[in-house]
Amino acid sequence: MLNLRSVDLNLLPVFEAAYEEKNLSRAAVRLAMTQPAVSHALSRLRHTFKDELFVRHSRGMTPTPMADAIYGRLGEALGLVRSSMVEGRGFDAKTSERRFFVAIPHPLGPMLALRLLQRVEVAAPKVSLEFSTQSRPVDLERGLLDGRVALSVDWMPAGSAGLTDEEVVQDELVIVARRGHPAVKGAKNRKALAADARFVSLRPRLELEGHPVEAVRDWMRLHTQVALQVSELLEVLVVASESDLLGVVPISLARASSRALGIQVVPTTPRLKPFPIRMVWRKNRSGDPAHAFLRDQVRAVMKQVIKG
Repeated sequence: MLNLRSVDLNLLPVFEAAYEEKNLSRAAVRLAMTQPAVSHALSRLRHTFKDELFVRHSRGMTPTPMADAIYGRLGEALGLVRSSMVEGRGFDAKTSERRFFVAIPHPLGPMLALRLLQRVEVAAPKVSLEFSTQSRPVDLERGLLDGRVALSVDWMPAGSAGLTDEEVVQDELVIVARRGHPAVKGAKNRKALAADARFVSLRPRLELEGHPVEAVRDWMRLHTQVALQVSELLEVLVVASESDLLGVVPISLARASSRALGIQVVPTTPRLKPFPIRMVWRKNRSGDPAHAFLRDQVRAVMKQVIKG
């Protein structure tokens, strides 16, 4: 077992920078250190942890599994220290240099990220934002809990006791078709349409009975004729715009893409129930004024983009 007293705590920010930059030169610039000094610090860490930590190659460095495990815990610890320091001094948006990683599995993730970047650049020019818009990455909850991910935007609720969430806006599922498709003429019974038409469908992220969104459960129970399954909701729109297949997407995404792709909403009865879109974050970050600032910015952008 590693004796923590044998670890020089001054080396941990070096490890963090090397892990996040994946490049020795960029890590040195970030830390305002020379490259040999960073290299020497990593050598000491390799000796301490008895692991290579990083594999050098022509494009930079790749972390080892041990480095991944260390970073998960280290990010949480350093995040708590930094948060405590910020809370003690207060938060000034104009001068803060905080860094946040935001995950946006919602299908409008790229648009939300762009608007958030624009908004934060004005309000907090030195705050750094990084994003992932991957559809529900498998390690999202772990990233939120260990501090690597500051916040996520999704329709899935917080699934861990260490997380909390806030409903910000509501969305709803609608059927979409290409412009001129016969299905867009007049309201259609949803059950009859599901039985008669063929669909392009998103591969489900969760099993039917375990899905937390009632509208998704209701739709999946109709047992539609699925001609094609795809991995992303944007692919549903593209396939529907280029074929006679119908698709099911959030109305926020249908509105955003209607002009570019020629997509139209198919009127149906009865309509599916709306569902909440949430921000999710680690509970113990709720009191961090910098994180509260981030949530305010995300909240404003979500209402602007998703409500349309």
